[in-house]
This record gives sequence, C-alpha cells and structure tokens, in this order.
Amino acid sequence: MRGLRTFLLGFIALALFAVSPASAQQPIKIRVSWVAPVSNWASIMLEKKDLAKHLGKSYTMEPVRYAGTPPMVTALASGELEVANLAYSTLAIAIMNAGIDDLRVIAHEFRDGVPGRYTHEYLVLADSAIKSAQDLKGKVVASNAGGSAVDVAMRAMLRKNGLEDKRDYTVLETPFPTMRAMLAEKKVDMIPGVLPFSLDPELRKIARPLFKQSDAIGETEMIVWAVRKPFIDKNRAAMVDFMEDTLRIVRWFLDPANQKAAAEIASKVTKQPAERFGWLFTQKDYYRDRDMLPNLEALQRNLDMTTDLGFVKGKVDVSKYTDLSLVKEAAARLK
Repeated sequence: MRGLRTFLLGFIALALFAVSPASAQQPIKIRVSWVAPVSNWASIMLEKKDLAKHLGKSYTMEPVRYAGTPPMVTALASGELEVANLAYSTLAIAIMNAGIDDLRVIAHEFRDGVPGRYTHEYLVLADSAIKSAQDLKGKVVASNAGGSAVDVAMRAMLRKNGLEDKRDYTVLETPFPTMRAMLAEKKVDMIPGVLPFSLDPELRKIARPLFKQSDAIGETEMIVWAVRKPFIDKNRAAMVDFMEDTLRIVRWFLDPANQKAAAEIASKVTKQPAERFGWLFTQKDYYRDRDMLPNLEALQRNLDMTTDLGFVKGKVDVSKYTDLSLVKEAAARLK
C-alpha cells in the first residue's frame, strides 16, 4: 500500500507540474474600447487578424463599443476594460475625478488639427440663421457625452465667444449615428462632426460647418490608449506582443498601397459603399503616427484646458501618467 500511495502521489505531482506551465501560458484577455467605426482602431483591427502573430497565443482581443469615452472611465475602474481609447478630456477625468491614479498612456490613436489633416467640424443647417458661435446663444447644441473631447472643444469655443453652458445654451446628449437626424428634425441647432459621420453625403446636403475644432483649441492629441499599471506589470510580455501586432496592423492600414483594400474593410464594417471611403488613411483623414507615439506637449495643453474649463479638480502632469516603453519595444521588433 505504501508503494502504491507513493506512486499515486508522484503521479499527481507530475500531473500538476505538467498542467501548471500550460495554465501559465493561457492567453490573457485584452478588451479594447472604441466609439466611432473605422476611426478607432479597435473597430477594424480584427479584420486584419492575419497580421496578428501573437493573437490566440499570448493574448486574445475583444473590441468593446461605447457611446463615448466617459463611460470607459467606469469600465476601467470596475475592471471591465483593459485598453481604453480615451480622449484627452476623459484621461484627465479618470485620473483626477475618478481617482484612477495608476492609469498610463501607452500609445496614441490619432491627432486632430494637424495642418493639412482633418479637424472636427461643428455643423448647423445650411439654411440656418446661425452665422457665428455667438449666434448659438439660447440654442440647443448636441454632444455625444459630457466631458468627451468634442464636447470640451465645443465648450471651449463657446466660452471664447462669451457663452456658458446652462446660462446661454443647452446641451443635449445623443450618439454620433443619430446626430444627422437630430439636426434635420431641428431638435438641436448644432452637432459635432467626427469621421466617418461628418462626411455622410446626406448630412452634407443639409448642413454646413460653423467652426472647426482647430479654430477652438489648435492641435489636439485627440485619442490615446490608456491601461492601468497593475495590468501592465502583470502581463508585460503579452502586452508587448499585443502592441507588436497592433503596430503591424496599423502600418498596413496606413500604407497608401493598401488604401483600396482598407476602404473595402470600412465598407464591410459600416455597411456603406466603399467609394465613400476614398479619404480613409489619406491626407484627408486625421493624423495617425505609424509608431503610435503621442505628442505629449499637445496632450499636456489639452489636459490643462480640461482643468481650466472646470471638468477636473486639478492639473495633470502627463509625464507621470505615460509609459511608452511597450510600444517602443514593439516597434523595435519590427525594424
């Protein structure tokens, strides 16, 4: 009996030893947020999963859609999201208001207002009597979410023109896909235009730009990728693998030789004709860095503005909340 017991104990120990490494190698789950189809990388990355060498091995990816960036703060706090594509404004809100002090900017998604590139437009009806921002006094303006990047930029422009929320105008929140109808039905007097919605031919028939985001706040580090530090520390190797695959996919989309194929992917994702996406990943699009490196000086200015407008309780020093080592290590692999 003693020999049998020893044998069984040894067999169990060997079985546990065999299982443990396999368990340790289980791919980690990375949930990545997005808001606007095509404009946000997570909405189209899996369409080129053939380029993701590490997908299913060291990590799995799940794109998760949100109406705007503010709800992502709650998701980060509750552990329901690993990679948030936060606007500059919600980055500040997450750190200062929600107390997510371990948040780290790991990469950039796109910049608005870079000379020669697209900048968000704020649109009114073509036959509207509204000719300037000052004419919005007493009007209703649309926003996708309070504290979002386009919302903060809009409020900055209106403040420049002496207008304050609630005192001089009303903000009505509505998702981007519904904004054309809201404007057409005169439920709101102005809407923010973001890609791809702002180039909708039906919208262009009825609307005209009143001002642009670059008029309000200049160059904007519009969207950055942010992850909580404990997740990075625990899963660093897998995160570098993920960023390596992400860069490979991003560079494929940004290659002019692939623009037609990218337009076909955009058509598939949005159910819109491919010919509507001739602007995609060209000079008519937002600026996107092929190494996904943010402009930290612009980001700091944007964060300061968010504080000045009263959305956050204090100043955020972006250098304390940035870790670009993952994307830089990933880029080094691809050279």
